[in-house]
Amino acid sequence: MTRIKYSRFILIIFLFLFPFPKFGIAQQNKKNDSKKTAIKNMIDSQKFIFEAQSVTPLRGNFRNLTSSYDVTVSKDTMRSYLPYFGRAFNPPYNQTKSPLEFTSTKFSYSFSAHKKNAWNIIIKPKDNSEIQQYLFTVFDNGRASLNVTSISRDPISFNGFVREKQ
Repeated sequence: MTRIKYSRFILIIFLFLFPFPKFGIAQQNKKNDSKKTAIKNMIDSQKFIFEAQSVTPLRGNFRNLTSSYDVTVSKDTMRSYLPYFGRAFNPPYNQTKSPLEFTSTKFSYSFSAHKKNAWNIIIKPKDNSEIQQYLFTVFDNGRASLNVTSISRDPISFNGFVREKQ
């Protein structure tokens, strides 16, 4: 009799510690699928905001950003408000703001699947002679990285996330 009570006790403890894992996994998969679809729709519609959380210059150390920096993309306008840390090969005279602080209305936008769970987005501003391209890598969980290539400056990378533009 004690053996039956002991096995029931073990079974009850086991059920409390590991309750029906299939239900939790199914709900998690539904959440992931809906987030992946939302991010894919943002990329397709060219309406998203990249919010930078950290920066890594080519010649420097990783830095967390304490202020709000972002890149806003829509079909007809791209607004970049990002800091720059790095070396300039041909700096302009008396520049008071970051070279990554600009608004562009003439740019090319292309995207492609990067890997199983990511997309590459390439934006090339045509009305900014300083910037060659912005290369976003957006993952299906919302995390993103941005590599900025400039004509007369060292490249710089940002990490952050994307969210839907209202």
